[in-house]
Amino acid sequence: MTAERPPKVGTETAEFREMALDDAINGLARRDPMASAAVAFVPWQKYTAILTVVAYLACFVVWPKPTLIVFSVVCTALYLAMMVDRVLIFTRGLDASAIITISDERALAIPDHDLPHYTILVPAYNEPEVVGDLIAAMTALNYPHDRLQVLLLLEEDDDVTIDAARRSGVSDVVDVVLVPAGEPRTKPKACNYGLHFATGTIVTIFDAEDLPEPLQLRRVVAAFARVSESVACVQAKLAFHNGSQNLLTGWFTADYALWFGYLLPGLMKSNAPIPLGGTSNHLRRDVIEQIGAWDGFNVTEDADLGVRIASAGYSTAVLDSTTLEEANSDPINWIRQRSRWYKGYLQTWLVHMRRPLRTYRALGAVGTYRFTLLLAGTPISACLNMIFWFTTVTWLLGQPALVVELFPTYIYYFALISMIVGNIATIYMYLVACRESDNAHLLVPCLTMPLYWLMMSVAALKGCWQLIRNPSYWEKTFHGLTAPADSDPIEASK
Repeated sequence: MTAERPPKVGTETAEFREMALDDAINGLARRDPMASAAVAFVPWQKYTAILTVVAYLACFVVWPKPTLIVFSVVCTALYLAMMVDRVLIFTRGLDASAIITISDERALAIPDHDLPHYTILVPAYNEPEVVGDLIAAMTALNYPHDRLQVLLLLEEDDDVTIDAARRSGVSDVVDVVLVPAGEPRTKPKACNYGLHFATGTIVTIFDAEDLPEPLQLRRVVAAFARVSESVACVQAKLAFHNGSQNLLTGWFTADYALWFGYLLPGLMKSNAPIPLGGTSNHLRRDVIEQIGAWDGFNVTEDADLGVRIASAGYSTAVLDSTTLEEANSDPINWIRQRSRWYKGYLQTWLVHMRRPLRTYRALGAVGTYRFTLLLAGTPISACLNMIFWFTTVTWLLGQPALVVELFPTYIYYFALISMIVGNIATIYMYLVACRESDNAHLLVPCLTMPLYWLMMSVAALKGCWQLIRNPSYWEKTFHGLTAPADSDPIEASK
């Protein structure tokens, strides 16, 4: 994918820029069209979806009550399957061996001359407010500068961020790469372009507002030395420095504590495909080039790459090292971000289910099952929540006869178990995750999680609509809405 000797930043020719941009956008789609989200729905998927909707509506017109009962049964079964699987993954994540721990002494014991060359890609767009902090965080990394390459990837027409980078005084370890303008304007397109300049044998991504723990790169090197050669990625944990700012940031912090602290390690123990986090995923350069790097059209390129890593026979390990980020403190901004995630989850599932037998053979029965529950089930169940919450409120307010008819006894008790036991189990997992991640003060956010799930439903509905109307549109999430905590966030991440 990249040249044998990448050009030095700023010395590339116009022909190289044109070639690199074309490859960044269309590389995966050209090499393996069925693996790219350049087309959201292949014909058979589109026709299957249309026929399913038409068949359901026809059944509803002819047999309205039985059709709604069957719908309730299917949805209840989906909820129960997701709840049981989530609890099982959580219990596996409780095992200390599910996550790799590298001590400070072990990380610092690696001689500098034994450390591999490392490339950090930092895509940013319209984020002038965080550039200065980014440069400080990259400079604070404990890694020899002669083996560290940091590429700040900026769109060439993003004048405000380019000016901010220049005013901040780009350090000797940060190079600014101007990505030629071109659609789609997505993070994976920028990362693919930056990969053409990368010199490291390990490549990672940090977002512009990230504050990685200073020893993280050394820990990753030690982790790769410990695990088998089948491990292609080491995913560090993500957390927030402003979790106590308001109720929304508290919910978001609890969500991340559960996901990165227990569910991702549990997935690793289950040999299931791991949807990577959007940042702090440390990748073997040879493997990501082998599998085609990122899909420039997928709006959750991290989740898609994690599935392609698993499909290619490789695996992902989770590392006990934390990168601090800024939790969204604004509800509208949060919905913009989460709707993109849900849209990308469905994008990724649709892409990999274009060839279901191939995916089944690559991931196995359990892997395919979990892949479907996670990437398709999560956004779909969030959409269905709106329907069932409305039904529940309707029942509580008026107890209409229609609701009684739709939930006969043999459905009612299963639905009741799903609602009560599922909600209690989920809130309990949040409480455990927050306690173990030193966020015990987030008791109120954990106990009020149902309100957060309501916001998730709104985001899921929006994401599903955008998947139909504008699948590769990258809705911008704004950062820098809050100042870091009173303590130095870089010190806090140690």
